[in-house]
Amino acid sequence: MDSETRLFGDQAMTLVNEARRSNAAGTLSKYNDPLVRAVCREMRTLDTDLSRITSEYEIDDSQVPDGVMAAASFYHVALRRNKRCVLAYQNHRIEKLKELYWGAAGSLVHLLGDSEVRTRLSPHEVDFLRTYNEIVQEFRGDFEDILDVVGDVAIPPKELNVVVRVVRECGTIQTELGPIDFQKGQRFMVRRADIEQLITQGFLEIVR
Repeated sequence: MDSETRLFGDQAMTLVNEARRSNAAGTLSKYNDPLVRAVCREMRTLDTDLSRITSEYEIDDSQVPDGVMAAASFYHVALRRNKRCVLAYQNHRIEKLKELYWGAAGSLVHLLGDSEVRTRLSPHEVDFLRTYNEIVQEFRGDFEDILDVVGDVAIPPKELNVVVRVVRECGTIQTELGPIDFQKGQRFMVRRADIEQLITQGFLEIVR
């Protein structure tokens, strides 16, 4: 039991360290499903042990020996610590997913279409992004005639129209001037609001 006791919390701390490294590198690491499951199994073991040593005292309301109280406190603290570590890991990833979503100008298709990103996500994280996108798009619809809430407003544009060069082909896009077929290498003068997302996603770059 002593050797097992020394291992309690080690796997949960590994999750926290993964989140720290990911945050320091500014990247999203692959979701560590095996380790998350291992920590959850350890939590169930801790909960079972806690119930086992306290069950008889819950029934007859007798005085709990100091040794049992100490053991119960240990299991309780270890259980809560593991839970906090898992939640910290999940929260770090959720915040990173939001960052990636807004970095893609709210284009879920573009974000999930990136195989490098998609392979790092768990199925639950993909579901989160889809639900988050639904909420954002519903909110966006309330202001579509006033402001594009997914647009980059950190640096307000100086001109309504911009000249852009096509870096990656993105097909035909409907603009205020009508449909435009953006072929790689071509240049167009367009209303910035019509192609803001394409600029953010790297399909177009502003020439002037």
